[in-house]
Amino acid sequence: MKSTHQHTALNRELFGPAFAWGVSTAAFQIEGAHDADGKGESVWDNFTAKKGKILNADHARDACDFYNRYEEDIDLIKQLNIPNFRFSISWTRLLPDGTGKVNQAGINYYNRVIDYCLEQGIEPWVTIYHWDLPLILEQKGGWANREVINWFSEFATLCAQSFGDRVKHWMVMNEPVVFTGAGYFFGIHAPGRSGIRSFTSVIHHVVLSIVAGAKILRTLLPGVQIGTTFSCSQVEPLTDKPRDVAAAVRVDALINRLFIEPILGMGYPVKDLPILKGIQKYILPGDEDNMHFDFDFIGVQNYTREIVKYSFFTPYISARIIKAENRKVELTAMRWEVHPPSIYYMIKKFAAYPQIKSIIITENGSAFPDHVIDGEVNDPNRLQYLQDYLGQVLKAKNEGCNVNGYFVWTLTDNFEWAEGYHPRFGLIHVDHTTQHRIVKASGKWFAGFLKKEVIAPEFTLEEKGKM
Repeated sequence: MKSTHQHTALNRELFGPAFAWGVSTAAFQIEGAHDADGKGESVWDNFTAKKGKILNADHARDACDFYNRYEEDIDLIKQLNIPNFRFSISWTRLLPDGTGKVNQAGINYYNRVIDYCLEQGIEPWVTIYHWDLPLILEQKGGWANREVINWFSEFATLCAQSFGDRVKHWMVMNEPVVFTGAGYFFGIHAPGRSGIRSFTSVIHHVVLSIVAGAKILRTLLPGVQIGTTFSCSQVEPLTDKPRDVAAAVRVDALINRLFIEPILGMGYPVKDLPILKGIQKYILPGDEDNMHFDFDFIGVQNYTREIVKYSFFTPYISARIIKAENRKVELTAMRWEVHPPSIYYMIKKFAAYPQIKSIIITENGSAFPDHVIDGEVNDPNRLQYLQDYLGQVLKAKNEGCNVNGYFVWTLTDNFEWAEGYHPRFGLIHVDHTTQHRIVKASGKWFAGFLKKEVIAPEFTLEEKGKM
């Protein structure tokens, strides 16, 4: 990677003492134990069982076995000097049928995880919804059924009542544009639906559900910090031709503005994305008052940038993304461009909304092909990526942007949705056959960075019987 000399001086203190450092995960991607202790079936359990949906026919029935190994993995978080751990709650562990009867074993499990974090001096940051809708609710229409607002409210209430006495940082939902777009428009993620018809209703019901969940948290847990997270990518036109510039505006409205603007009280970006006009028929009397919320923080999740050109043949948006592999740029294993200034650009873009009080980078990281050699994983590309992107976060902070935290995606190599186990994003390498963990060089660097040492300490992992 292109090295930037500023990183010789990059250290934790430059970000200030109140800056939140952490690592992010998601229940479905790490837990495994797909039907253990009364857990119900989610749309992702169902989707991964379908032929041809997941790369290499991978599934998450075992994933990283975090369900059984949470103490071991939380111990590793502590060894890495990471003070904050973001994880999500599996809806079907708590409510196997989506609503109604509570599964106490699921409540007990997350209580154990939260309590163990706190025992180790690690602050739990909880995401209520990270894409694992109960299958039984999808069969009733899922996010396209307006009743989902009530279903989600019941789940959010249960989370707040069960864990709110110890969890002080909450995120209502993760990346709504991804789970709605990939799941209900393109059909490449669970539940695998496609087309514009259900997509427009889904957008509106998700906005109403995010706000309903946030209001429940505010009512039941008045002292906590409440946020929600958004994926975003810097969008640039291929040329300065008016048609390409206009195409980039439409793509930006779709992937960066579609959910944040209504939630900030600005309404949907219909002017720049005319296909959203179809959403009007789903907006009922009183909805306007229930579409926006004053969040304590907004989670920004950035990995890359997109280059866009006008395309007559692309329905709805008349725009096409130029694939990064066709642009002669450096790529990750996800075939995403490595472009550190993208995170600076997105922080500036979100900070320009006066309604946003605080920005936390709730995900940033990279997947590269990792290899175990003599029991070590040397991953210089990931290490450089983290340093370069962190340098851009610091630049934005130094220019006055209200960015107050950074969470790496992710702790352990995990199940990456439709890509299966192929992309390895972890600071910790996982052999998914044996579940053996190895802290990568990037993880050791991050541990040293957080310990305020110039050189990361030597790592000695205790050999535990189950590792």
